[in-house]
Amino acid sequence: MPGGFRIGRIFGIEIDINWSWIFIFLLVTFDLAVGVFPALHPEWSPLLNWGLGIAASLLFFSSVLAHEIAHSLVARSRGLPVDRIVLFIFGGVSNIEREPASAGTEFLMAIVGPLTSIVLGVFFLFLGVASAGGFQAILLAPGEILAGLSPLSTLLLWLGPINILLGLFNLLPGFPLDGGRVFRSIIWAITNDLKRATRYASWVGQGFGWLFVAIGIAMVFGIAVPFFGASLIGGFWLIFIGWFLASIASQGYEQVVIEDVLKDVSVSQIMRTRYPSVSPQISVNQLVNEHIMGTEERTFPVMEGKQLLGIVSLDDVRKVTRDRWQEVKVEEIMTSRDELKVVGPKDGAVEALRIIAAEDINQLPVVEDSRLIGIISRRDIILWLQLRSEGKEVSVSFYIFLNLPSSFYNF
Repeated sequence: MPGGFRIGRIFGIEIDINWSWIFIFLLVTFDLAVGVFPALHPEWSPLLNWGLGIAASLLFFSSVLAHEIAHSLVARSRGLPVDRIVLFIFGGVSNIEREPASAGTEFLMAIVGPLTSIVLGVFFLFLGVASAGGFQAILLAPGEILAGLSPLSTLLLWLGPINILLGLFNLLPGFPLDGGRVFRSIIWAITNDLKRATRYASWVGQGFGWLFVAIGIAMVFGIAVPFFGASLIGGFWLIFIGWFLASIASQGYEQVVIEDVLKDVSVSQIMRTRYPSVSPQISVNQLVNEHIMGTEERTFPVMEGKQLLGIVSLDDVRKVTRDRWQEVKVEEIMTSRDELKVVGPKDGAVEALRIIAAEDINQLPVVEDSRLIGIISRRDIILWLQLRSEGKEVSVSFYIFLNLPSSFYNF
């Protein structure tokens, strides 16, 4: 995957890790191994602190993954395809290929994630208390019990509250957090208008985002904020989270507006029927000098007569060393027809857009009866939106970065 790597599949869903996740994994582990565990148990060795810190981080992010799997399984049970789950710096995100069809479906999909985190938290907390001697023992001699906790009890008593807090935080009514989606589903059910419900949920989400930014700024300047305290690093982290939440909330509304603009538009209305193509027999040198240089085109259909054989792009050229350009042919570096994502002329433009965004590609061949009849590109769709979206409350300048699948974020 771009910007990360794949670790496997669960229930047929690809599990990916973004490189940014490594930073937060190391940060959590460091905080536990250097700050939390030594403060509770100064007698523990550094090796034990670091080992337990790594175990706690892995179990915590496994809990985050369970949260996202819960979203995905409910989505699939309601007929919504789920292609992958990504763990990244803010936790996890389930990439669901389209918006739910009803308010009830969205409510179920959204609520199950926080409930999973809370149930896991209660489970870990119960095990931790039981391993420490039970509630009665802790209440009678809390200082003695906490000081004498075993590594397993300490681990469980950290995992319990942190999962409960994770579930409660995600219930905040700030779109696109789970609570924001619950809020949107309620407004959607009342108004029967997804666009209006998304606008209201987006406003609340942006409000929470900028509130976090304000709290973070106060913390950076040493102002002790109730519950958050005063911490330079914590303040900058909260500013970062708030900015991200506000940005995603705004883009979530724009996504719905974009789909509204494109909802009745077919691929045939946007596709280009005139496009430059190349022969599979020309050399990479010819491709570069006769087709790429001096034009704005970076991707070309590889044709033999009217049959599409594949696609060749500038990225394919970069895989060939300059001294081999003359000897290597286009057919040797192209992406073959069997590996390509294609659409038909009657398919919806929204579906083409989802494929372009999900596959991180710039254009799609339009095929009918095994013949290439056109090309629909990211640029073509952006131009259509720019021409048609006047008065539709949408800015398409961000669109090149937009990932259209409906995403359930978990912090």
